[in-house]
Amino acid sequence: MGAPAYGAVLLLALALATAATAADTAPREEPTLPSSPTTASADATAATGSGPGAAGAGISSNSVLVALLDSHYTELSELVEKALLLQTLEDAVGRHNVTIFAPRNQALEQDLDPEFKRFLLEPRNLKSLQTLLLFHVLPARHPAGAFPAAAGSHATLSGEDLELAAGANGTLRVARSAVTRPDAVLRPDGVIHGIERLLIPRSVQEDFNRRRSLAAISAVLPTGAPEVDPRTHRLKKPAPPVLPGAPPVLPVWDAMAPGPSIAPAPAPGPGNGKSHFDGHSQVKDFIQTLVLYGGYNELADILVNLTSLATEMGRLVSEGYVLTVLAPNDEAMARLTTDQLSEPGSPENILYYHMIPEYQTEESMYNAVRRFGKVRYDTLRLPHKVVAREADGSVKFGQGEGSAYLFDPDIYTDGRISVQGIDAVLLPEDDTKPATPISAAPVRKAPAVTGTSRSKFRRGKLLEATCTMAGVFGQRSRLASCQ
Repeated sequence: MGAPAYGAVLLLALALATAATAADTAPREEPTLPSSPTTASADATAATGSGPGAAGAGISSNSVLVALLDSHYTELSELVEKALLLQTLEDAVGRHNVTIFAPRNQALEQDLDPEFKRFLLEPRNLKSLQTLLLFHVLPARHPAGAFPAAAGSHATLSGEDLELAAGANGTLRVARSAVTRPDAVLRPDGVIHGIERLLIPRSVQEDFNRRRSLAAISAVLPTGAPEVDPRTHRLKKPAPPVLPGAPPVLPVWDAMAPGPSIAPAPAPGPGNGKSHFDGHSQVKDFIQTLVLYGGYNELADILVNLTSLATEMGRLVSEGYVLTVLAPNDEAMARLTTDQLSEPGSPENILYYHMIPEYQTEESMYNAVRRFGKVRYDTLRLPHKVVAREADGSVKFGQGEGSAYLFDPDIYTDGRISVQGIDAVLLPEDDTKPATPISAAPVRKAPAVTGTSRSKFRRGKLLEATCTMAGVFGQRSRLASCQ
């Protein structure tokens, strides 16, 4: 029994060794990742060749479309990609043979009108670019030998017809362009011919002309007749557009304030209760400016303490009026006599004569006197007026010894109140001249006539000649005119 047992063990060992050798020599299987449903469906579609887009998915490397993209017609290839026509051409190549007419690069780079090229590359004109490129593709195979001798129309992928013709000398023409490289690329699913220039369909040309005409018309906006500003005698400029709800371009006081050379704008009369401005605050600021400026304390004291002019000025400004104050300095106010200030209402009348119901600045008054020589300004003391003229490069108010120079210009200017400092107190002409009684009027006296002196009449030359002739004949004494 020992021999059979030994043989069985030997056979088992031999069988195990054979199985190990077979396992080492067998190819090892690598683990695979689970595929997604989309990938699985795409693989199935590619394997069966069915389903939507099977024609485009079946494009091979030997396709005429691949040859076009890899050819030396780089400008046409770039336009095809910019026009998003790759899928459209793939579908066309998958259904039937095509014939592509490819313009040379120079025709697209240099010979093409820059304005037309700019029109094609605008995003809003993508439809026109697609129509132009599809106009170069025929949905049929037309090699050079198949060109008809007589011109014939063939439908393109753009929907418009294209004429093909072969000349007697072997030349080929496509519409108005010559075929420079016939059968440049031959593939089983199509052919490419090189042509001289770009083919432009009628619809694209009309669209371009329409856009260019609209651009030319919109470049010149229709405008009415020019308007002249009656205040400045200059052409009015159109106001810039203001968005709804936006603040006004000019402040209210600048818009309502009149110019320096005209009367104040019409405003409601005093006491009607309609206040358009905060006149009291403006008058308060103007008086405070006088005090801080220095040298006008007497005028500020009269406005606030001795009279109620500050309140009246605030009411006028609130109702829309503008004022120019000719402010005498402290030295000028000190020269006023007691008699001038003791009369009833004297301070008010003096200051009323220094207030002009216009908005004037130093520049506007100086320009006025430079231009007109003498300017008369109305005052609040009616009917008296202040006379201004140019003197020594400045503005001089009044006449004679009671005149005053513009001493401190533009002390306060806010668009409603203007304060100009002067170096003397102005008085109306009636106050500067002494009163003359009516009985003291000069009495006209008749000229005295004496025997030795008589007035000599002037005689004309004709009368003188007549008297001379009468004296020759002795008749001079009979003519009274010759005595």
